[in-house]
Amino acid sequence: MDSQPYFSGFRPADTGPLSRFLPALEEGVLSAWLTRQTLTGNWLLDPFGFSPRLSLEAARSGYRVLVTANNPVARFLLEMFANPPAQSEFVAALADLGAIKKGEERLAAHLQSLYLTTCEKCEKQIYAQAFLWHKNSSTPYARIYECKHCGDAGERLATNEDIKYAVKIAATDSLHRSRAYEKVVALNDEDRIYAEEAIEHYLPRPLYVLTTIVNRLDRLNLSSERKRALTALILLACDSGNTLWAHPSERPRPKQLTTPNQFRENNVWMELERGISLWTETGAPVPLETWPHKIPESGGILIYEGRLKDLAHEVKKEIPIAAAIGSVPRPNQAFWTLSALWAGWLWGKEAVEPYKSALRRRRYDWAWNATALNSAFNHLKDLLPDGVQFFGLLPEPEPAFLTSAFTAASAAGFSLQSVALRTEHDPVQVIWKSESQKTNAAQVANLRTSIFDYLTARGEPVNYLHIHAAGLIALAESNTLKQPAHEFDEALRKTHTLFESALKDERFAHYSAGENIETGMWGLASDTQKDSLSDHVEMAIVTFLQKNPIAIYLEIENEMNLLFTGMLTPSKGLIYAILNSYAERESAIWKLRAEDFTSARRNELNNISALIESIGKRLGYTIRKADKLLYWEEGGKPVHSFYVLASALINRALEASNADTIIVIPGGRAALIAYKQERDPSLKARMKNQRVAKYRLLRTISEMNILTRESFDEQIANDPIEKSAGQMVMF
Repeated sequence: MDSQPYFSGFRPADTGPLSRFLPALEEGVLSAWLTRQTLTGNWLLDPFGFSPRLSLEAARSGYRVLVTANNPVARFLLEMFANPPAQSEFVAALADLGAIKKGEERLAAHLQSLYLTTCEKCEKQIYAQAFLWHKNSSTPYARIYECKHCGDAGERLATNEDIKYAVKIAATDSLHRSRAYEKVVALNDEDRIYAEEAIEHYLPRPLYVLTTIVNRLDRLNLSSERKRALTALILLACDSGNTLWAHPSERPRPKQLTTPNQFRENNVWMELERGISLWTETGAPVPLETWPHKIPESGGILIYEGRLKDLAHEVKKEIPIAAAIGSVPRPNQAFWTLSALWAGWLWGKEAVEPYKSALRRRRYDWAWNATALNSAFNHLKDLLPDGVQFFGLLPEPEPAFLTSAFTAASAAGFSLQSVALRTEHDPVQVIWKSESQKTNAAQVANLRTSIFDYLTARGEPVNYLHIHAAGLIALAESNTLKQPAHEFDEALRKTHTLFESALKDERFAHYSAGENIETGMWGLASDTQKDSLSDHVEMAIVTFLQKNPIAIYLEIENEMNLLFTGMLTPSKGLIYAILNSYAERESAIWKLRAEDFTSARRNELNNISALIESIGKRLGYTIRKADKLLYWEEGGKPVHSFYVLASALINRALEASNADTIIVIPGGRAALIAYKQERDPSLKARMKNQRVAKYRLLRTISEMNILTRESFDEQIANDPIEKSAGQMVMF
């Protein structure tokens, strides 16, 4: 299998409209992959339509992208991101909505009045930004506000008036709830019960606000562009009004339609106003059409409003696909169910009909996910010529998700070409190819060997996700993830059992307080390597900075990703820890510190070694040098030994040292060594009783007027390796 570099983006994952439900993908990853490809033609296929940003990035890179979009909300997002209305249209649309009369007052004033509360400090009437609720409670327990009169802000207990008003609104809830059902399904529809269950995740006040707004959407005489803008704002309001907003935000990316124990009831009108800035920051437009219209050869998006299985029959001969791209979907009951609700509220029952199954299903397990993905991969196999690549991104990876996706693709006849994995917080990057596979018998021993080889190459413990991915690669290459006679639930269980058996090997060490194989970290029980992956990355970054005195972070990261590919991709946290130890940052530029150039460090090493000799002689010891160690001896026997480092390659020092050795390091390496210990439990255990001294301490000791052997030992014992206060990214 090829070992591809991990493609880093140049911009963090977008935080725009509905971002908590969409794949968290860095911008620039796909364009970086496309730059390295030699494709025949410029048609790409996104078979899942799960990530609008991904399709947009491909189109902006000059490709024509065919997207299957069965989810009406995802399709609308793609249309809006590709061609957003001007900011003035959003402002005017919201003004038009707010100007509608509700009785004797404007709609905006009426809906805002539902969120009136009293400032605790100045006692003036203000609008609450949110009310806070306990799950299953009938009234809020607190509110969040920012008083424009006196400046008081924050979370305050709910007043009696707040509680009474919540009860008053709830008294008319059944009428508005009934209207909300009817927008989604007919009165006698067998799926009505599922719509009712989904709408239970809306409190009376936001549901009243939303139904009031939606009922007036079609009555407004708006231009098509202004109506698009208003629909987009209302879509965000639909999301802001549900009970899936945990307080504090413990689950920023909900997967299940489950109300948290404590949650926010947002001010829906304020969220409408906030939506203007979210929608107008979506980037430059790209050409977009729906099938069977045409898009320019220079690039654009063609939406197929249907399922992949239908697309395979309709366009296989008309559109030559050069490659497939996509964010592989993982189960998200919350988004899929809410999408069905929102589609009914915004576009009517007809829009819900093709997607109604999302209302019915309440449980999405990994066997279901594998079955659904396998169906999609089978249709994709029918659509793609042999040998065509599929560049897939698996966001929010976990072992079960990887097993599901790898098994589904393998069973459909896709061969695994490469896997690049950075951390459990980053999307896994996978390349599959549409081609026949050979089957080989895979035993537990083969799985153990693949895991052992991976840990040997890494040279340090790693979390279970990496172990699991390394093993899945071996199983996928042997085409043994699923036997034809097995259902997917059985195949997934067998794979899990296989891993449990493989990891019982005595060669593996499990650093965890529990027995669950997915907890903690895994390493080799006997580690005799001098350098770990962290050490190799440290050497590579220093070498790069020696050759490139001025560099930006992306240049450094991309170089490291080219050197350490696939499953050995270094984390951003490791790269930053090394840079903070060796380099200085000026704006966006990283420069190697003057004292860390090779010649300067060599001189410093010699000076510190000479200093240690002089201190030893001053204390009456005989000095002897052997290999990397400097000894203080008395009566021909070692009393102290020293290993002087200019780097944080602590494994090398430990390999050559014993329990009595004092490892001497520059002060600038202390935080990096502490970082390595925190991410490597085996190193932390080896360092537990190891004495370490910094250059500056030895200089201080050498300047002491009165120095004894006892005071020397006391000084050395009081020089711990401290963590960097600014080092926040662990992996």
